Amino acid sequence: MPTAELIYEDKQLLEDGSIIQMRIWRVPSPVSPATHTFKYSLFYGRPGQLGVLFDNERGKGDHCHIGEVESAYRFETPEKLIDDFKTAVRAARKEGR
Repeated sequence: MPTAELIYEDKQLLEDGSIIQMRIWRVPSPVSPATHTFKYSLFYGRPGQLGVLFDNERGKGDHCHIGEVESAYRFETPEKLIDDFKTAVRAARKEGR
């Protein structure tokens, strides 16, 4: 039985107590309703406080959370996902989140 393969992982603890953690897996079959073969969770926040989250889960598909707001996300490539996430984190930090 094929299993998920972790293809990218990075975790940073920032001086202000914030955490940035990114994980991307290649999976044997798409996580419905997505059509690509990647599962991911990219998180930025502080303990007990969500700043930015890009993830996909069965039934919900690709989406992101910016603070309390959840919206659809158009996945293209793992590299673009990371770039989009970092852009959202920079914006959140600039706003003081």
